[in-house]
Amino acid sequence: RSYVKYLSFLIHCRIMRPDDANIAGNVHGGTILKMIEEAGAIISTRHCNSQSGEPCVAALARVERTDFLSPMCIGDVANVSAEITYTSKHSVEVQVNVLSENILTGAKRMTNRATLWYVPLSLKNVDKVLEVPPIQYAWKELEEEGRKRYEEQKLERLVTKERNGDIIFPVINPEPYTVGCSQSSLIHLVGPSDCTLHGFVHGGVTMKLMDEVAGIVAARHCKTNVVTASVDAINFHEKIKKGCVITISGRMTFTSNKSMEIEVFVDADPFVDEPKERYRAVSAFFTYVSLSKEGKPLPVPQLVVESEDEKRRFEDGKGRYLQTKAKRQVQMQPLTQQ
Repeated sequence: RSYVKYLSFLIHCRIMRPDDANIAGNVHGGTILKMIEEAGAIISTRHCNSQSGEPCVAALARVERTDFLSPMCIGDVANVSAEITYTSKHSVEVQVNVLSENILTGAKRMTNRATLWYVPLSLKNVDKVLEVPPIQYAWKELEEEGRKRYEEQKLERLVTKERNGDIIFPVINPEPYTVGCSQSSLIHLVGPSDCTLHGFVHGGVTMKLMDEVAGIVAARHCKTNVVTASVDAINFHEKIKKGCVITISGRMTFTSNKSMEIEVFVDADPFVDEPKERYRAVSAFFTYVSLSKEGKPLPVPQLVVESEDEKRRFEDGKGRYLQTKAKRQVQMQPLTQQ
């Protein structure tokens, strides 16, 4: 029983250093996302190799919406706990919680809750998806709830992949607070240190780069200190191989009074070993907030939309914002009624 617990639960911690944070001392959201993914990759790979059979490594397929409940600062210790909560025939669901600990006072607070999905890929044949050993559930309802989450994320991944295809082009002399004024791109050559045993990019490395670009977009728009507030589902559509050149692009899609939504996507150019056309590998929406020097929320400048596509993306972002706001209010109702 203790061995099963070892396989299905993982805890690791690390102190936050200056190179993990921005100039205001707030830890980058991408740093935390990378730690979350590392924990998920370890526990899911460990579980998928728990039975005799073909050796494999778990590859990240999707990260559900992740909220940054509280900022983490330099000197805090991040305590990351991961647990396998559902397995299908070819995928693993991992729930990850992050606690921030002040080691001087002992105070702890929850900063993140995340749900990740992994698939086991054979070490001998990267295109071969292996079967996942099943887990035992404390009661039947947990398995049924997990199956429902599995079907929902499977459908959402297909919908997201169908709408991919946009490309961000540079704008000459853009007007202030327009989409073109803050949009940003980062080009990165995928090296060995970025990759798994398969020679493909770690999901956490990709998410950290995406958060970096989103942060630049947000800072350009507000010209203040900004922090990650949440990340909508991150979908990994295609694997990115070592030697690829990846372009991480971000653009503002929507602003409310105190938040801004940034669309980020990753395109890969695999021109080293197998030259072929550029393809969309990852996509997500990041939400940022603007903070004063005292850490208080600041108003966000209204985004100026110009083209019909920008107006459409703004309305889509507004819909996501209102939907999230409504869900949060529903979740808060039981607390206010107690």
